[in-house]
Amino acid sequence: MHWRSLTALALAAPTNALIRFSCSQLVIDRIDPLVNPGLIPSPHLHQIIGGNSLNATMDPAKDMPGESTCTTCQFTEDTSNYWTAVLFFKARNGTYKRVPIRANVGSDGAEGGMTIYYMQNGLADYQQASKVTAFKPGFRMIIGDPLASTPEEAQRYRQVTYTCLQDMNTRFPETKNLPNKPCPAGIMANIRFPTCWDGKNLDTADHMSHMTYPESGTFDSKGPCPESHPVPVPQLMYETVWDTRQFNNPDDWPEDGTQPFIWSFGDQTGYGSHGDYLFGWKDNALQRTMDTPCYVNCPTLTTQSIAEQNKCKIDRIVDEDIDSWLTTIPGNPPMRKH
Repeated sequence: MHWRSLTALALAAPTNALIRFSCSQLVIDRIDPLVNPGLIPSPHLHQIIGGNSLNATMDPAKDMPGESTCTTCQFTEDTSNYWTAVLFFKARNGTYKRVPIRANVGSDGAEGGMTIYYMQNGLADYQQASKVTAFKPGFRMIIGDPLASTPEEAQRYRQVTYTCLQDMNTRFPETKNLPNKPCPAGIMANIRFPTCWDGKNLDTADHMSHMTYPESGTFDSKGPCPESHPVPVPQLMYETVWDTRQFNNPDDWPEDGTQPFIWSFGDQTGYGSHGDYLFGWKDNALQRTMDTPCYVNCPTLTTQSIAEQNKCKIDRIVDEDIDSWLTTIPGNPPMRKH
């Protein structure tokens, strides 16, 4: 369903909480506070949004929300950090160009970044009536596997997908692989995190084991959580719109007809897409919001202008060229093709 249609229908229906908001770019840098804390530079490039307390280590013992003086996200109570890898275009001559990010529907003027959702039920369920427990201070998680290179491996993370945008309202179909034809309005990368928590661990060694998908069905179909992970949490979802329009000339694509986009960790299939999350909501703002009837925006939260969220930036830690036509992707990752 198109976003505008969804919004129109929702306005007429009683709802509990579903929030959708834009977050502008905080920094594009080769750091990874979860997988490679303290390692400078990290193996591959990330695009990161959220609070400006971000650093290469992100010690969980510290009060990160309290340290942030601004956030790139629409709601000032949210100083979480969210990040994904970065998409590149590979030209026929073997050089690489970083693909820019364009503002999503409803986020006009946002500089790069992503659209973030927190939901109690599926996106098309206007009632949003399920009870969920908000993440706690110190919580962090990852979904997806950058080493996945086959459809079977990618299927483990069944809600990490792509949408080939015919226009900015396109939301289906979704695929597990990067689109193999030019997309008129760009490529949307969709990251949906698991929604069942073990209720004990704020993190685990692999940043995944404390979370899982529903025992049967999906979050959208209200599948139950398994006994091992009995606590339902909000559906966290990222949408990143990669602005591939300048690269849509078929004469620039590989002569063998394969698609030319490649992730910053060297994956050209798309199966390795992944997302990282570090919770940073202030006080009990997220739980309070999930318990309040509201849709998209919420009276429990303070909304800043897009101009204000665009102002929140941090300096890059790793000094390297990421904007020119490059002979190698930063970090020179091993390439995994179709």
